[in-house]
Amino acid sequence: MRKKILSTLLLSTIFAIACKNDTKLMKSNDSNAPIAEKQPTKLEKHGDVRIDNYFWMRLSDEQKVAPIKDAQAQKVIDYLESENSYYETVTAYTKKFQDQLFEEMKGRIKEDDSSVPYKDNGYFYITRFETGKQYPIYSRKKGNLKAKEEIMFNVNEMAKGYDYFQLGGLSVSPDNKYAVFATDTVSRRQYFLRIKNLVTGEIMSDIIDNTSGVAVWANDNKTIFYSKQNPTTLRSEKIYRHVLGSSASKDVEVYHEKDETFGTYVAKSKSESFLIISSYSTVSSEAQFLDANNPTGKFKIVQKRERDLEYNVAHYKDHFYLLTNKDKATNFKLMKTPISATSKENWTNVIPHRKETLLEDFSIFKNYLVLEERTNGLNKIRIKRWDNKDDYYLPFDEETYSAGVYDTPDFDTDIIRYSYNSFTTPISVIDFNMKDKTKKVMKEQELLGGKFKRENYISKRVWATARDGKKVPISLVYHKDTKLNENTPLIQYGYGSYGVTISDGFSTTRLSLLDRGFVFATAHIRGGEYLGREWYEDGKMLKKKNTFTDFIDCSKYLIDNKYTSSKHLYAMGGSAGGLLMGAVVNMNPELYNGIISAVPFVDVVSTMLDDTIPLTTGEYDEWGNPNLKKYYDYMKSYSPYDQVSLKNYPNMLITTGFHDSQVQYWEPAKWIAKLRELRTDKNLLFLHTNMEAGHGGASGRFEALKETAREFTFFLALENKITAEKIKL
Repeated sequence: MRKKILSTLLLSTIFAIACKNDTKLMKSNDSNAPIAEKQPTKLEKHGDVRIDNYFWMRLSDEQKVAPIKDAQAQKVIDYLESENSYYETVTAYTKKFQDQLFEEMKGRIKEDDSSVPYKDNGYFYITRFETGKQYPIYSRKKGNLKAKEEIMFNVNEMAKGYDYFQLGGLSVSPDNKYAVFATDTVSRRQYFLRIKNLVTGEIMSDIIDNTSGVAVWANDNKTIFYSKQNPTTLRSEKIYRHVLGSSASKDVEVYHEKDETFGTYVAKSKSESFLIISSYSTVSSEAQFLDANNPTGKFKIVQKRERDLEYNVAHYKDHFYLLTNKDKATNFKLMKTPISATSKENWTNVIPHRKETLLEDFSIFKNYLVLEERTNGLNKIRIKRWDNKDDYYLPFDEETYSAGVYDTPDFDTDIIRYSYNSFTTPISVIDFNMKDKTKKVMKEQELLGGKFKRENYISKRVWATARDGKKVPISLVYHKDTKLNENTPLIQYGYGSYGVTISDGFSTTRLSLLDRGFVFATAHIRGGEYLGREWYEDGKMLKKKNTFTDFIDCSKYLIDNKYTSSKHLYAMGGSAGGLLMGAVVNMNPELYNGIISAVPFVDVVSTMLDDTIPLTTGEYDEWGNPNLKKYYDYMKSYSPYDQVSLKNYPNMLITTGFHDSQVQYWEPAKWIAKLRELRTDKNLLFLHTNMEAGHGGASGRFEALKETAREFTFFLALENKITAEKIKL
């Protein structure tokens, strides 16, 4: 998915107070800002001509790896580093406060923390952290929790020598002897697969490059299946079979997804009986299955792909269970089909479609079916016995919250594990006995420092009326001592794409804003699935502008109802949410004092016309295909980069990662260059590029906190909350 702000006079006042006798003040002056060279490039489509002055900023992966050998690459890197230097220079007096804010947020974290152990195939698995360490340690204990700990992977040791390191895709063989694992040292989602002998500690010679990072074991304990990516577009397009101890060059291709609008992956059923290859696009899916005891056999198709038919497959006894939108079930329903007859004419209803309830997921146990639903925006967990003797929902009392079922490997159990949290309630991990309906809190998120008290914070949900009459929910949280009026600082967050629902969850870092008088608001705008699948459908393709106008109408609601004012309203979003930020500041810049736009997808037209870069072809059914004129025209009408014009913009901080494969760094780099060229204001405008990271930012847990501290400082400085006492210079 295309899956982070400072008036000159205000900051001068802030830092004059802080520094008193120091005559150096923070300044926003375009004469000091980097000015990107203009090299006009003519882009023409459907008879429409666009002139892109900054197209030259685009580099290939090869150029990024060896920039010293390429004059253009070095020029681009020099520009990005000059933007970083400009940011560091102008915000120099906030550095000490950033450091203090980082320590404050870090101080709430229990550094020597560990996960709740879960049992799988005779072992208890644990993820834990040690004090002062950036990365997790993965371990297990055989039989019971008093057994000797076996360290599987100490990521702190594995990450030594790397600026970025990500471990993922852990999968243990059925005999518990081997583990396949994936590593990414660039932050570009291109993983190496390796295999470790958990008995001897040996890393096997097997090494497979350019994978999606996920592999599954057949039941013979020597065969794995994995997906391989197209090296240019990073589309997962092929499934391979690999035999332990052999060279990757001898791996057998078992499936090739040739449709460029689809990706593919391989998984294993919870029952351990089947290997399942799934192909997926935005609006269609297709699954194939194979007996996991017969890895060299031939996969069989469940149901051939049809446009607008989606389904996900799970196995139980003699049937496959399918979460599907068959027969125009917009909010999805649960069906089943015999393994011996899997085509759609054999599917029968288990849980029918309901107009008011979105069926998000399901889990199968020996005696129970667990359903995860969403009604009126709120999570529901429903438990239903297979013999129909019981059917009930877990009780949740808060006005807004987030709850979700863990992926429990154990099939023959009465216990489900779920998490619960809200804006004011830290995360709890709970084991619930589905038979006697008792629960046990296995872990409560621990906040150090002794300052947090749940009763000091208020959360609620309000409903804004969009310009077309739709009611848009907004979830709010603030400190009980904060007075809500036109002088209250408020941060409005949004995403609104891909059907992603932004949950109303707890944040330890957010407390640093709430305790300083900020209100935090999540606008559940169209393009997400907060109010069901139709809420998503009404915010994509040729209805995408509903996402932007919903966000703006939420802002106007908050201003009109005296939660804040335009002088104290801030907004933030990342990736597709960064596109949202770009769109709203073009449409209504006067509403916001400051904006943070993280890894923003802002050059929509050019990116969606380029099928050589990651994610393009697979997203035609999300944004539209601009090779067709109606989509080109509509896209161009909101594309933030194309719509930059002569006007005043808010204070803005834009962030990106040089190795980002989901939103290429050149989109925000070009965007800020064009903003500098055309804006008519003297507000602060920053670009910060993490030269070692990709879409998700820094990999270490403390490095990620430093990025958050930088963003929060930006808002706090704008709001005049940094005082001499807090900076302590």
